[in-house]
Amino acid sequence: MADFEIRKECPPQLCDCARERLLADAQADLAILRLNLTEEKRLLAHIESISTLEGLRKLEKNLQKNLGVVLRIAPGGGEVRTMRGFQIQLLEQPGLCRKTRAAIPAAVRRCLAAHPEIAFAILNENDLLGGIGALP
Repeated sequence: MADFEIRKECPPQLCDCARERLLADAQADLAILRLNLTEEKRLLAHIESISTLEGLRKLEKNLQKNLGVVLRIAPGGGEVRTMRGFQIQLLEQPGLCRKTRAAIPAAVRRCLAAHPEIAFAILNENDLLGGIGALP
């Protein structure tokens, strides 16, 4: 068993996280289960406090390194008029709770809404602004 506090079991039929199957596999990486409710709240607060694109990219790398979670943030296929125009998703993986897969993208959207300069930087990374507003 793990030497850290793991996430508690989700109510039956309400989640598709496959936590029990992950725990039953002796070869499985249990890092994702470190994201218990207390740690999830801390993570969500941290995401909402990010104020730069570099901080957001660092978060993406740390989530993948520490928990094995892949967070993708990109402009949507259509026109981006609001923060809802961004594609923000966590890739599904065993042990990642359905609520967490919804809560983290919501926190990123709140971060982008509070710091529109991050949203513009993401758009500029994808050359959607055509260099408008880019520093020389």
